[in-house]
Amino acid sequence: MELKVNQDNCLGCGVCVVACPVNVSISPEVEGGHGSKTEEVIMMVENGVIKLFSPEKCNKCGTCQVFCPTDAIWLE
Repeated sequence: MELKVNQDNCLGCGVCVVACPVNVSISPEVEGGHGSKTEEVIMMVENGVIKLFSPEKCNKCGTCQVFCPTDAIWLE
């Protein structure tokens, strides 16, 4: 399985970034809704859409998919 993003559906809301437990463990400021200070995270909002930076760190928990309001991110 791997993480996929459909940027056409993405609102850039960042809910997946905040919901992701791996992102929060790598960059704790994300939990407060702030932008990550490092590109070591799995994904973050860039230019109004989600961009994957380190998808290989994904533990495939599916939390991002559950919280995405537009089904723009999923595991396939």
